[in-house]
Amino acid sequence: MSTVKNSSVAAARMRMILGNNELLVAILMGLVSIGIAYASFQASLYDSQMAGAYSQGNNLSTEAESLYLEGNQQFAQDTQVWNQLTGLTVEMESTDKAAAASAHHKYEVLRFQAVSDEFAAAIKWSDEKNAADPAFYYSPLDNEDYQNFLFSPYDKTKQESKAAMIKGDQYNSYGDRLTLNTVLMSISLFLLGISAVLRQRRVQLVLLGTGAVTFFVAAVLTATIPVLTL
Repeated sequence: MSTVKNSSVAAARMRMILGNNELLVAILMGLVSIGIAYASFQASLYDSQMAGAYSQGNNLSTEAESLYLEGNQQFAQDTQVWNQLTGLTVEMESTDKAAAASAHHKYEVLRFQAVSDEFAAAIKWSDEKNAADPAFYYSPLDNEDYQNFLFSPYDKTKQESKAAMIKGDQYNSYGDRLTLNTVLMSISLFLLGISAVLRQRRVQLVLLGTGAVTFFVAAVLTATIPVLTL
């Protein structure tokens, strides 16, 4: 009689434990499903941000190359103009007054038509430097302000392109991490689903614990990633 009673009590306890485990599994599976949905959604947002950043970076890179070619072309033209001005300066020192006057007229016309304000300032800088230090030749083409005028737009746009690409890499890294966390949560969901149909308590608890720990780790890793909004 006592043995039958003890068996009944043990069976009742087992049913209670299994019932509690089933409730716990159901709750965990619900949490894991929410976690998977959240991580997947965030991963898709980061993929979108990554594509946008890479597109912006490529566009800026193309623009930067265009600005560099534009500056380089202007530099080549100014080099030709400077060579012509230098030649005319030599001709202006000719003992032939007519030739010197003609060279002076050509010099003034060429400087008015082909020399920009920035290059004119560089020429003035060169004249002052050469007058102060005749032992060394200062070319206006080497003037820092003139070089910045030609190529600073390229440098600025190139830096913006690099920043956009770095941002794209960061978004890509976040998206990959979220995808990995989604995989971990899916494994957790699978383990919890298997544990829900088992009746062997020890195996059920092992699968339940493994699934819960896996989800906890994935959830913590997901929480460390900045949240994006629409």
